[in-house]
Amino acid sequence: QVQLVESGGGLVQAGGSVRLSCAASGRTFSRYAMGWFRQAPGKEREFVAGISWRGGTIYYADSVKGRLTISRDNTKNTVYLQMNSLKPEDTAVYFCVATQQSQPSRRPNDYDYWGQGTQVTVSS
Repeated sequence: QVQLVESGGGLVQAGGSVRLSCAASGRTFSRYAMGWFRQAPGKEREFVAGISWRGGTIYYADSVKGRLTISRDNTKNTVYLQMNSLKPEDTAVYFCVATQQSQPSRRPNDYDYWGQGTQVTVSS
């Protein structure tokens, strides 16, 4: 069983930066691929980024490439999402996810565990 707790969301101006953190419980955290999804009001949940258990494989959605960076620290059981050059269309609830697979996936159904989400609002 893995529990995920996100933090770091808030209100930021367009062009600004914010870093999201996701603290995971469980001794096998380092064996899980992790990721981030987001959901904006009235829209479907969408993939943002994913990272393999060792960090050697990373995927990004095309809409965030070059602006968002996913990373993990297995010694701290934490995964991060550094968000730079933020745009109003990045406004959403961001969810941390984990899968028992070693490689990340772009499909939400492939993830076994979800956090409660943290709100990121980008003002124009």
